[in-house]
Amino acid sequence: MRILGTGSALPKLTVTNDRLAGFLDTSDEWIATRTGIRERRLLSDETLQSLAETASTRALENAGVAPGEIDFVLVTTVLAETLTPALAMDIQPAVGLKCMGLDLNAGCTGFVAALALAKGMMESGQARRILLVSAEALSRFVDWNDRTTCVLFGDAAAAVVLGEGEGVKAIAFDAEPRREVLCAETPPGNSPFAVDPAPATYLKMAGQEVYKFAVSHSLRDIRAMLDMQGLRPEDVDYYLLHQANLRILEGVRTRLRVDEARFPHDIEFTGNTSSCSVPLLLDVMNRDGRLTPGSRLIFSAFGAGLCTGTAYVEW
Repeated sequence: MRILGTGSALPKLTVTNDRLAGFLDTSDEWIATRTGIRERRLLSDETLQSLAETASTRALENAGVAPGEIDFVLVTTVLAETLTPALAMDIQPAVGLKCMGLDLNAGCTGFVAALALAKGMMESGQARRILLVSAEALSRFVDWNDRTTCVLFGDAAAAVVLGEGEGVKAIAFDAEPRREVLCAETPPGNSPFAVDPAPATYLKMAGQEVYKFAVSHSLRDIRAMLDMQGLRPEDVDYYLLHQANLRILEGVRTRLRVDEARFPHDIEFTGNTSSCSVPLLLDVMNRDGRLTPGSRLIFSAFGAGLCTGTAYVEW
């Protein structure tokens, strides 16, 4: 399997740290020094579905693939506009698709998880071309009175078109279930038969525990992938890590002892976009010319209370 093309879409509303400081006990300096984030893009009058449609169309155009050539659609999302039908089905009329699709929720690790699922489908002969879309609107389930979480996240959609080839070389996963570190519960509903239903809650995160997990496990996973491929850290052109916190990226980079140019980031302008962050950055790099045939890439994602995913890709 290889990546044939990329696309992305961001909401038009840019929310700076200074704007958040207008109603939260925070400041641009407080947020930026702890996270690297200066601004994020948030849904206002758009829908997540419209972002996913735009990202999909741009990816198809970039790949030179007609909608009718897509055999399957995979969408990674934590919370779309509807629980059913899947967002993978809802985007099809506007994009011009007519095929089976499903949504996958693996939190911030979703994009890498979906790559593995797509690779398995291709190797088993179930599909020749797959549209993989990541679409996230974390602004919907963070507590906008909690300065420790709401300042971190942004909304986005990003997509890749996958086809037959030899580009995606290896994918690996690991999990350490720790719900108390990172969790967002669903609304309880109003069933008259439920016994003591839990009240609806917002996303909860133990920031320091997430930081320690992300740095240690990403570093471990990346080193394992390098060993598997017979590579040294400096042999990889770019490490595309989940854009959760600039301190996490720097923590991994300095321990690998590679230069800053190999660890691109856009978290300053997007915030944490969950499963979108890796394909969103990939699209930026594809379109600005940083990716050339043969570029060696490692994707590393972490989250979802808690799990990790790593992939080695040759462009």
